Amino acid sequence: MLASMALLELAGLKKVYRSPDGEYQTVLDVESFQIDSSEEVAIAGTSGCGKTTFLNIIAGLARPDSGTVTFDGVDVTGYSEPKRDAWRAKELGYVFQTFNLLGGYTALENVLLGMVFGGKADRGFAKELLERLGLGHRLNHRPGQLSIGQQQRVALARALANRPRIVLADEPTGNLDPRFALEALDLLRSLCKDVGAALLCVSHDVRVLDAFDNNLDFADINRAMETKA
Repeated sequence: MLASMALLELAGLKKVYRSPDGEYQTVLDVESFQIDSSEEVAIAGTSGCGKTTFLNIIAGLARPDSGTVTFDGVDVTGYSEPKRDAWRAKELGYVFQTFNLLGGYTALENVLLGMVFGGKADRGFAKELLERLGLGHRLNHRPGQLSIGQQQRVALARALANRPRIVLADEPTGNLDPRFALEALDLLRSLCKDVGAALLCVSHDVRVLDAFDNNLDFADINRAMETKA
């Protein structure tokens, strides 16, 4: 009997940057990594260790210099930029550390715009997500009229709006008051379960990491870190 295929598989990923003085530095060297459908994985790592680059390559926002990102059996690293954008909008949710909300649009519009890119705008579901996140009375408020915690919740709703199959979260509690950090994490995990999405979370917050049963150290994934030790 054949083993079931992982939802996401990475193999031989490398990313090299050239420093201002002309030297080349390998920031990412991942031999293999995988995550299954509906699985929750947390990755621990200090700031500047390459975690965001790792997530951006998975999401197709950056390209590796070598290696493959295989999603549901398909190598997506060779996709053209428009095809990567379409794939990301349909299959992947991303909770950015800095939220990346559009300041000229309301909370509801920010979520709906994310849906439009995925080709399936659903105003009712967008409102439902925001209401569940305690923002039913803030649907028509712009990001500048919301607290940091409320902006974070809009970002969570946008990431889950297209019912993605995997959600990437980059320091999802990094900008939140400690009182609300674990509450936001619980909401993210609950929403992922509701839509059946796998969750890959990177953080340096011990409280966040301890909330996951599957907890990895980025130094064990990224061999480039061995050369910096």
